Amino acid sequence: MRSAVVLAAGRGTRMQEPVRADIEITPVQEEYAAAGLKGLIPFAGHPFLSYTLSALGIAGYEKVCLIVRPGDDPIRSYYEELSTAGLTISFAVQEEPLGTADALLAAEAQVREWLRGGEHFLVLNGDNYYPAPLLERLRRGGGAGLAGFSVEGLSKGNISRERIRAFALLLTDQRGRLTEIIEKPDEATYRALIDRALISMTCWRFGSEIFEAARAISPSPRGEYEIPDAVRYAIEELGTEFEVIPTTEPVLDLSTRADIPMVAKYLHHARIEL
Repeated sequence: MRSAVVLAAGRGTRMQEPVRADIEITPVQEEYAAAGLKGLIPFAGHPFLSYTLSALGIAGYEKVCLIVRPGDDPIRSYYEELSTAGLTISFAVQEEPLGTADALLAAEAQVREWLRGGEHFLVLNGDNYYPAPLLERLRRGGGAGLAGFSVEGLSKGNISRERIRAFALLLTDQRGRLTEIIEKPDEATYRALIDRALISMTCWRFGSEIFEAARAISPSPRGEYEIPDAVRYAIEELGTEFEVIPTTEPVLDLSTRADIPMVAKYLHHARIEL
């Protein structure tokens, strides 16, 4: 597995919301945050998305498809101009903000061109930074799967235990196969499961059957087509098994302006190899 899809077409509405006056960010960071361009917010001279792309390259990935906004998208413009040594970057356009499964379908033609002989591909968020060793573990694995993060591991980054409530819980069987995804659990469910569940941070290893699943699902109550619903369809209707790869490694989450100072602290010594 050498290819990856990065979801970078988000409108960044939460990033555009104002925060407390004591949150210190630079004028350039403020400019990109106000425009909702999370991937281009600079840290130590590099856009945030470059850290993710660099981690993919270090982990052995060779081809990346960035899902971008329609029209004159600044993220696309920046990475079309960027010269990279070992990473081929292509682009797919999500015409409307209709959810992560819809974004994935935008990349179908490019991904099918890349895949050979039952290969798989990685899908991850453009506003998260995942450690390269974890991405390499996923690359070297076989079959469909995803990373399952521990509470303790996420707390090493900028995701507190309280904040984990915003992410999906993963339940597995005795073989470590995914049995259930519980999105935004209520208080009772969260308390009952948090000590034995793992956390999804949108870091998936998919085969081409995920495209059939993404086309088959109905929109969520928010009117969006979401990857967890496509995964449920793949499990229940297509018989796909998803291996959950447990990890205690952290993830950085860049969702709001309040995240910027903490992300800057963690990325200060991060490697950039593009």
